[in-house]
Amino acid sequence: MNDILNPSLPESTPAKVPLKPLGKVLAVTSGKGGVGKTFVSANLAAALAKRGQKVLVLDADLGLANLDVVLNLYPKITLHDVFTGKAKLEEAIVRAPGGFSVLLAGSGMVEYSRLTPNVRDDFLRIISGLLPHYDIVLLDTGAGISDVVLFAVSLASEVLVVATPEPTSLTDAYATIKVLVGEQKRRLIRMVINQTARMGDGRAITTQLQQVLDRFVVAKPGENVRLVHMGDIPADPSVRMAVMKRQLLMQSLPGCPAALAISQLAAKLQDTLITKRS
Repeated sequence: MNDILNPSLPESTPAKVPLKPLGKVLAVTSGKGGVGKTFVSANLAAALAKRGQKVLVLDADLGLANLDVVLNLYPKITLHDVFTGKAKLEEAIVRAPGGFSVLLAGSGMVEYSRLTPNVRDDFLRIISGLLPHYDIVLLDTGAGISDVVLFAVSLASEVLVVATPEPTSLTDAYATIKVLVGEQKRRLIRMVINQTARMGDGRAITTQLQQVLDRFVVAKPGENVRLVHMGDIPADPSVRMAVMKRQLLMQSLPGCPAALAISQLAAKLQDTLITKRS
């Protein structure tokens, strides 16, 4: 455990060096807030840990962090303390329920809501130091397309966009994907549709989004962006029960429909992202 919680960090990383997506990093993001992105990140981490993976979730929503609320954790040391030099990285890494590690951000980090060279350096230095010690690092990003969110996503080799069937969520998901293709030259985006009413709804929604992207968004001449439907998470009253109790669904009600769907998502991600990279 000590080697996992005590990674050695590079002294500095120049802010102007062009960034390349880092292996083993999956950004979980969304166009709109309130679609269950943090819920997915936390429970997906628990499902991957159950499958024997060493997982860390980094709360990359520096302004409105709430991973600690979902996990019922009360951290004394946060990412803010690491950024400001008040604490070492290993002191901020917490073991979460579900068998994975978390690096929590402090809410209301106004000074980190803008992408300054210092924020870039700190973010990249920390993630680079974590990578050797985990099979996968999940970045629970903020919603939308702010410069901080886009920078966090740029560090990931893979992107998982969480959306719901609501028109506003899908419109914002489309806008986010369009920006990721235009600014980061993404060729492949993975989708999970949360709170679906019927089996197959998510695949149909992903297909509809793909048709719109094929028509209006081109990765480069002659090449379209490809959406990969990773699964649906059905609307399930068990989710609200777990959230209100601040418990992981994968622990409190592992046999409910939503938990089983997250387990299937974890299996797909392990097969397509982790196993093939190892």
